[in-house]
Amino acid sequence: MVVNSFQNTVIQKVLIANRGEIALRIVRACRELGIKTLAVYSEADAQSLHVQLADEAICIGGPKGADSYLRADRIIAAAEIGNVDAIHPGYGFLSENAKFAAQCEACNIKFIGPKSKSIEMMGDKSVAKDTVRKAKVITVPGSDGPLSNENEAIKIARRIGYPVIIKAVAGGGGRGMRIAHNDVSLAKEFNVAKNEAEKAFGNGSVYLEKYIEKPRHIEFQILADSHGKTIHLGERDCSVQRRHQKLIEESPSPFLTPALRKEMGKAAIRAAEAAQYQNAGTIEFLVDAKGNYYFIEMNTRIQVEHPVTEECTGIDLIKQQILIANGEKLPFDQSDITFTKHAIECRINAEDPAKNFAPSPGTIGLYYAPGGHGVRVDSHAYSGYTIPPYYDSMIGKLICFGSTRKIALERSYRALSEYLIRGIKTTIPLHKAIMSDPTFMEGKATTAYMEDFFARTPSELFTQENTRL
Repeated sequence: MVVNSFQNTVIQKVLIANRGEIALRIVRACRELGIKTLAVYSEADAQSLHVQLADEAICIGGPKGADSYLRADRIIAAAEIGNVDAIHPGYGFLSENAKFAAQCEACNIKFIGPKSKSIEMMGDKSVAKDTVRKAKVITVPGSDGPLSNENEAIKIARRIGYPVIIKAVAGGGGRGMRIAHNDVSLAKEFNVAKNEAEKAFGNGSVYLEKYIEKPRHIEFQILADSHGKTIHLGERDCSVQRRHQKLIEESPSPFLTPALRKEMGKAAIRAAEAAQYQNAGTIEFLVDAKGNYYFIEMNTRIQVEHPVTEECTGIDLIKQQILIANGEKLPFDQSDITFTKHAIECRINAEDPAKNFAPSPGTIGLYYAPGGHGVRVDSHAYSGYTIPPYYDSMIGKLICFGSTRKIALERSYRALSEYLIRGIKTTIPLHKAIMSDPTFMEGKATTAYMEDFFARTPSELFTQENTRL
């Protein structure tokens, strides 16, 4: 039996408003803290591990997210039936929905995340940019807010210079983003971006930024309690992306110097404090080849890639989220944060790299996860589990770490060689090819890396499955 480790036991039972590996991750953190858990699930997730391992479980709807995990009313109803004290939203779904957070607050249920006002402020990217500018954090040159029409966009683009990128105000995941290199392409892409944003987010507002060519995508992990303390836990380099979707993340970045890391960390803290932020969050930057960095957005939730920070610092971020929501003070200062390891995370997706990353749902025949020193696997998959076609294709994360980047790379390649998933296609062969690619091994990957990788790498090198067993 685990005794509740809280100083003030406000939170005794948590509803997990998510699925997959992050839901399982939250179950485990709560169990170590002596907190009861209530899993909510869709009809498609009845056999998912988080449902089996939580203390209680309630089905909240059909297989599609719109009928279950995006139904705030059903989640709140389940919370009331289950008599929970708090809701952890994980990432995706309702995790950055200010209205849902406000509903939790109104129902006297703790939302394990920031206050609804902070989510709303940082969720509108134009408002977020205005907020951090006041804290003297540099942003990418662009429009001051949403654009009314393509003529206004063209006028601004001529002033700041092409190329430019159009972004959805309520955007994320690369949707509603278009690059333009001249007036003609901007006029065309402006309307495409607006339509895409409207369909994806129900909000067609877009804004304009200078397009930074071949930058690094670097984000800083923030923790802030309700007693006025805000710290950062270092950076993650998320430059290896495909269509603005992250594939590999690592910490620390092989690009940042100690001086630049310190400067950017301070800027990240100022940005979070400007939003009166509480709980875990991420400040995201683009960094050009000369080391100039620009704020692009804040993610007001736990990130998929949080394990690399955990392994580098030894701090359990999910536990800290719960402790902060419980009203406790951060038990460490900025000077206490040390970085003793290098960690690399590979997102293992049920996709076929040989067929333009087409989703590959289906039943897993054999599942064998790698292990050994310095290897961590966060996954809800198992032999006989069926990957449903209704959700994001990520089925797990492989995190490998060691005292140096070289060790982390070698360990990642070894672990990927051992990772066996049969019955569906996965991105494991692609990750294995990247781990042995000279550009990545030398730490030179930018956001343009994957386009270059595909152009020069024969497809058979990143589509061959391990055929043993």
